[in-house]
Amino acid sequence: MKLLPLTPDGQTPVRVLTIAGTDSGGGAGIQADSRTMALCGVHACVAVAAVTVQNSVGVSDFHEIPPHIVAGQVRTVATDIGVGAAKTGMLASTAIIEAVAAVCREVGIGRDGQIPLVVDPVAASMHGDPLLHEEALDAVRHTLIPLATVVTPNLDEVRLITGIEVTDDASARSAAEALHKLGAQWAIVKGGHLRASEYSTDLLFDGAQFLEFTAPRIGTGNDHGGGDTLAAAIACALANGYPVPEAVEFAKEWTYRCLAASYDLGAGHGPVSPLWRLHHD
Repeated sequence: MKLLPLTPDGQTPVRVLTIAGTDSGGGAGIQADSRTMALCGVHACVAVAAVTVQNSVGVSDFHEIPPHIVAGQVRTVATDIGVGAAKTGMLASTAIIEAVAAVCREVGIGRDGQIPLVVDPVAASMHGDPLLHEEALDAVRHTLIPLATVVTPNLDEVRLITGIEVTDDASARSAAEALHKLGAQWAIVKGGHLRASEYSTDLLFDGAQFLEFTAPRIGTGNDHGGGDTLAAAIACALANGYPVPEAVEFAKEWTYRCLAASYDLGAGHGPVSPLWRLHHD
């Protein structure tokens, strides 16, 4: 694959901001975002929206950061350091979503600004533990997704947001259309959790055309942080000037390689790993 360029020593690299929750087990959330950003040659800036109590088995608790503190982190980074792209992850509540949306519009992040925004509308962990208050789904639909340059839900999140159960290509297309109608510039419906074939196909839609991105399916239970990694890789590519389809193509291959390099960790699901790039010639 064609990797994103590494910045020469002493020069300032491209910057990307992640607005998300932490993972104390290091597999997902801001930790996964930051790992992918670093291995993509990007300087990661962070706005912590929530702190989770989490390991490889599940999420047992989380603490929300006050909305004005979340927004303040975004504002202080964007107005000083500057970012080439941003992504969201776990935002936990309506108040945090509304604060993030407001500050993003203020500093030019989102589809109507100069800075692209990847929205990963995190609603639950891979173990099914809730990471978003149920009442916040309306804020995801009507406040957050309309800001998205690209929205990247998993299939459970697609169902919660659109009411569509994705089981095949036709329902995937319907879901992508529904996500686009909510205001996202581009919508991805990921096929990683569909077990119908030996391949995993993600569907990308911009209101006019459907594009498919396919990779061989990897038979591993160590897929913690896969969605975060895909969204972070898209943001890194967008910050490097890639058009959306090329950014998604890069991120699909990046995530496939991270799945191939995943490892055991704890008693549950181990993480996908971008550390493969350290050994790439």
